[in-house]
Amino acid sequence: MRILLRRSAIVLAAVVAVLLIPGVGATVSALATFRALNAPGPQRAAPTTPPLPHDPAKPTAVVVVGNAGAVVSDTLAPYEILAATGRFNVYTVAPDRAPKPLTGGLDLVPDLSFADLATRLGGAAPDLVVVPAMPDTGEATNEPVTTWLRAQAARGTRLLSVCNGAGVLASAGLLDGRPATTHWLKLESYADDYPAVHWQRGKRYVDDGNVVTTAGILSGIDGTLHLVERLAGPAVAADAAKAIGWRHYGTPVPVTTPAAMPDAVAIVNAGFRWNPAEIGVLVPDGAGEIELASVFDTQGQSLSSRTVAVSTDGGAVRSRHGLTFLPRAKLADADLDRLLVPGATRGVPTPPGGPAPEYAHDRPGFAYGVAVSGLARDTDVATARWTAKALELPTDDVVFDGPAWPWWPTATPVALILLGIGVVVVLRRRRQGAQG
Repeated sequence: MRILLRRSAIVLAAVVAVLLIPGVGATVSALATFRALNAPGPQRAAPTTPPLPHDPAKPTAVVVVGNAGAVVSDTLAPYEILAATGRFNVYTVAPDRAPKPLTGGLDLVPDLSFADLATRLGGAAPDLVVVPAMPDTGEATNEPVTTWLRAQAARGTRLLSVCNGAGVLASAGLLDGRPATTHWLKLESYADDYPAVHWQRGKRYVDDGNVVTTAGILSGIDGTLHLVERLAGPAVAADAAKAIGWRHYGTPVPVTTPAAMPDAVAIVNAGFRWNPAEIGVLVPDGAGEIELASVFDTQGQSLSSRTVAVSTDGGAVRSRHGLTFLPRAKLADADLDRLLVPGATRGVPTPPGGPAPEYAHDRPGFAYGVAVSGLARDTDVATARWTAKALELPTDDVVFDGPAWPWWPTATPVALILLGIGVVVVLRRRRQGAQG
């Protein structure tokens, strides 16, 4: 028995040794990948911007961003939909006006601080607050946001959470006793973290009167259009859907089954792309908010690359509906592997010594669908399908044409495991030889 136990311990030690290096490498790489998604930019003062117009006859809708930032699509897609209707005063707000990081390396300058908004509304509450996913949900650093949200809710403001923005509302106690939903990858863990919430599965959005919660990322489009329909009528919502190229308004869209783990390809990309491509995303003046978000979030959700916002002169830029962004680098100074240009901009010169521009929206179609099709061509089909799933993007018009699988990243753990087995075999033989 003692010999059997000893041999079992030796086998177990060998297995641990073989898996240790790829396991540690994957953990370090995955943590670095997720940190990079939410990494803040350099500290800079907010630029002076023209005064924002305000029409007292219109309802006011705001998208709130925390000090640690927010998910780029959760923030920009509802903003563009609401702004495109022309029926709302639409602002981005935050505890203060310092630049806030959106996932993927795009820094947003909020239109107003909480205090500025109160002044602008004469002390009244906004009619609608959109709550995107935030990286510090449930942490003390997010308390300024949750405190503010509780105050607005107490005054009758409608709330719309997008994706894991439901976690922000839940952490504020604003979903207790209510039905709600969230991203499929977070549903089960949120059910454990916030048991007082009646979490719903299989729905793109849940309407509970003055609180609407949505499922994964692009389900926020459905939830926003639903609220536009409630507040301004179905014709306005239909026009807004057409303006952004969303063909699914008024039709059922499949919802992903909740799962505790991401797909295998996401684990491979996050854990074993140890030298991910550095992709610059050129932010031109007048770019559509959804076009911008589609590039940053497609690359970010793929876990296959890292992005950073650049501009031709490194200065602030304004989006189609007036948002202010601070790119993190001047194009000519950035060290990039690729350069993606969103939207309709063409004729961007190749920076000296840099990569030639690639136009992310080089064909007609919904911005995210075109971006995911490009990801399949440039990366691989498995990664693109995972990205569409993570985004909750309907794929009926997405072209998946490219390499089948990320073979090189997959080869890394296989090679390390084989190397580990070889080392164990050699050491065992040497040990046996010494004993003989």
